[in-house]
Amino acid sequence: MRTIWPVGDGTRVGVIDQTRLPHELVFGGLVTLEDAATAIRTMQVRGAPLIGVTAAYGVALAMAEDASDQSLEHAIAYLSATRPTAVNLRWALAEMTRILRPLEPENRFSAAVAHAGEIAEADVASSRAIGDHGAPLIAAAWRRKGGDKPVEVLTHCNAGWLAAVDWGTALAPIYRAYDDGVPIHVWVDETRPRNQGAALTAWELGQHGVAHTVIVDNAGGHLMRSGMVDLCIVGSDRTTAGGDVANKIGTYLKALAAHDNDIPFYAALPSSTIDWEIVDGAAIPIERRDGREVTHVEGWTESGERVAVRITPKASPVENYAFDVTPARLITALITERGVCAASREGLLALFPERR
Repeated sequence: MRTIWPVGDGTRVGVIDQTRLPHELVFGGLVTLEDAATAIRTMQVRGAPLIGVTAAYGVALAMAEDASDQSLEHAIAYLSATRPTAVNLRWALAEMTRILRPLEPENRFSAAVAHAGEIAEADVASSRAIGDHGAPLIAAAWRRKGGDKPVEVLTHCNAGWLAAVDWGTALAPIYRAYDDGVPIHVWVDETRPRNQGAALTAWELGQHGVAHTVIVDNAGGHLMRSGMVDLCIVGSDRTTAGGDVANKIGTYLKALAAHDNDIPFYAALPSSTIDWEIVDGAAIPIERRDGREVTHVEGWTESGERVAVRITPKASPVENYAFDVTPARLITALITERGVCAASREGLLALFPERR
């Protein structure tokens, strides 16, 4: 199963509505530019790679309605404003602009659908390669334990196939190692405030048959200090040219705990997530989302009714920072589709020499 797919001639795009998981697997349809933007903004689709692919298809939907220069510029600007932190969005829109701008309007829709499909296929290939390069790290950790106990992996947020088109980033090495016969147990951070770990990562791992346990976000440090974690793997929404990584809020705290306990801490990401224009993570814009995500929790009653309940005093103000930045010095290595490298400018350039 994939997270996004064109329907028919591409004037409609199918997606999984991730706001309904894990209790309901619901498929939605995007028909207009506005539908694509809303799906990204409301996190019906989420995860840096999937956001980029959805934006590419959103441009195609806009071209189906109006393929003029003005419409193209509007679509790019409109989609670009939906989520500020994930650089894949900007990258995918730049790709669509590069392909479509030189074309005559009557040729833009078919070209847009085709190129959005190419971006999607490239994402699948990239995720699969990340799994290939990351799985040996898990296998090596298992061998260091003597090969008689499962390797214990901690992850944060959701960076599996739901966050991409297929396979995912941080979970791709886990799936590959598991499929290769390495016994694995995954500690799944709940990942407040939207609970992507508890809702999405746990659902994914369960579907694949991978042993896992959901923990509250603040339990990770205790597990590491108690010798119950062998390595950490997280995803990335934007990685700087210097190796700093922006990921779901709370990642930085896990990296600190891993560093203090000499536990390897990896970030898995496709090259489309690398922002080559900035070196220091302090320059990454941090999205601040609706405070309702903090003040309320959504869930399902025993009777199957979906409800939202307030957990904070009405008068208490809240802040909802969606991401934090983990400095390169706390990251053991980056796992990309081209291989594993040091979290540094030199390390990245060794894998991507064309960026010199």
